[in-house]
Amino acid sequence: MDPFASHRQILTRRALFGRAAQGLGAAALGALLTRDGFATLPDKLAPVLPHFAPKAKRVIYLLQNGAPAHVELFDYKPKLKEWHGRQIPDEVVGGRRFSTMTGSQTERPVLGNITNFAQHGQSGAWVSDFMPHTAAIADDLCFIKSMHTEAVNHAPAITFFLTGGEQAGRPSMGSWLSYGLGSDSSDLPSFVVMTSRDKEASCGQIFYDFYWGSGFLPSKYQGVKFRGSGDPVLYLSNPEGMSRSMRRGLLDDLAQLNEMKLAQSGDPEIATRISQYEMAYRMQASVPELTDFSKEPKHILDMYGPDVMKQGSYAYNCLMARRLAERGVRFTQLMHAGWDQHRNLNTQLKIQCQDTDAPSAALVKDLKQRGLLDDTLVIWGGEFGRTPFLQGKISETAQWGRDHHPYGFTLWMAGGGVKPGMSHGATDEFGFNAVTDKVHVHDFQATVMHLLGIDHERFTFRFQGRQFRLTDVHGHVVKQVLA
Repeated sequence: MDPFASHRQILTRRALFGRAAQGLGAAALGALLTRDGFATLPDKLAPVLPHFAPKAKRVIYLLQNGAPAHVELFDYKPKLKEWHGRQIPDEVVGGRRFSTMTGSQTERPVLGNITNFAQHGQSGAWVSDFMPHTAAIADDLCFIKSMHTEAVNHAPAITFFLTGGEQAGRPSMGSWLSYGLGSDSSDLPSFVVMTSRDKEASCGQIFYDFYWGSGFLPSKYQGVKFRGSGDPVLYLSNPEGMSRSMRRGLLDDLAQLNEMKLAQSGDPEIATRISQYEMAYRMQASVPELTDFSKEPKHILDMYGPDVMKQGSYAYNCLMARRLAERGVRFTQLMHAGWDQHRNLNTQLKIQCQDTDAPSAALVKDLKQRGLLDDTLVIWGGEFGRTPFLQGKISETAQWGRDHHPYGFTLWMAGGGVKPGMSHGATDEFGFNAVTDKVHVHDFQATVMHLLGIDHERFTFRFQGRQFRLTDVHGHVVKQVLA
């Protein structure tokens, strides 16, 4: 018998790489053990963060999928009504590209506002009459009115905001922060995602999984999406006949098998599997309590609006975001579709504002009255704005709207170390181009990282031979908005 036959069988290519990674597996396994069983992927494999004292401990990102019309909500431009129906000057447009819906449109008549504006608070912030609840908290908000981006279509633009690249495949912001900072909660994921849609389901935008994906980071850091109906996560209840103690015993046995494989191969995804089984077990107890609103005072529920008890609504998700923040979740990503108003701006914008205005403002007020706003960064904004000119032609009978607009738009932030009651940057008199104190998407990302105590240039992950970061090779912290 060939004495080397069994050795050759063992040393397959896969086994060779697996054995080479045994050191990683041993380190991972040793760090997984905690008093509660198994923790998340060990901190020893992640960078030592924060780099400096953070202002914010957690983030709630209210991403308005579809792009709110900045010139109808927060960027007051009297010039639009003055020029209503007239061709926007060519020197303003300057050969800019737009979506295919208006890319070949030769006539671009200015569309006057369908909303009215007024100044609010001591800051004198201009806010549309479609956003009365947001207007009431204007002195708590930091408006950035000079955002700009390169992407002109929804999926690439959202991907750019969330991952730093227009193509899918990079880790999302929540995954980066989960990887670098971990979680303050042992019973809930560090990164939670919730989605909602406009009531009329007029928006065809899709919530792609890569919006909260971990990219090339270990999959343990991807967002956990809570469902909009039924149990927020599947299998919260044990099968009939299985007690919690039986479930515990089953997981212990399964963990031992996974430990053996981890020690053998060093595959970090096995460590992910162990930690996810354990998190799922703990969530069986924590999630039912999380979603029980019965102890919420009536005045709090009323503040979030009439849809707050409707699971899957934007209002419900906003209250859930506050409860997640209380329980130590690092990054909560709410995505609400319905702002893609190409042909229904005159009918749908008001409805969309009614659905989202009160819950967004209630979240800020609720966090503030509980002492959580100081170290919770709340972000509200879309992937780009909408054009100052009309999509199509002005008609008394037809529905109409505005096209995608990446060259200047508005988002706001609150709490978490940003200056309250201020507006940073400006667009031109048509709301077309960002012209003063311009803020790029990478600048925004760098600023969010800074507020969490992270130097965005030093926070990297090696993949395919290079060091990647959320901000790619760009980005500057917008120091003017820091408190």
